[in-house]
Amino acid sequence: MPPIAGILLIVGAGGGFKQTLVDSGVGKVIGEAAQGANVPVLVLGWLIAVGIRLATGSATVATISAAGIAAPLAAGLSPAHVALLVLAIGAGSLFFSHVNDAGFWLVKEYLGMSVGETIRSWSVMEAIISVVSFCCVLLLGLVV
Repeated sequence: MPPIAGILLIVGAGGGFKQTLVDSGVGKVIGEAAQGANVPVLVLGWLIAVGIRLATGSATVATISAAGIAAPLAAGLSPAHVALLVLAIGAGSLFFSHVNDAGFWLVKEYLGMSVGETIRSWSVMEAIISVVSFCCVLLLGLVV
């Protein structure tokens, strides 16, 4: 247990932060602001997921929280666009893994890298995956 204690602590803290967002009403405020914004739903879903990912470090927390916030926005969408919204949120949840992310520490430790090396490789790669995936979702949105 000692080798994974830090990772478990980080994952638990991310889940606690998500619950803090829910209990404090921040998610509701973000959802209401999103409904009034003149931003496409796919962009909004991706941005919400990116923001939560950067704040918490957890892709799981970002996905769950962003889906809950974006759910009211999906009510009037076609099934195809709901699927694209799911993909946009998933892509946003991958954006820039950092020191609050348990996966960051797993990669760092297993590959024997420094924090700086992990950020320059793993974190940048995750950001590229997120942006490229989101661009693919937007392209699919033009077809559907």
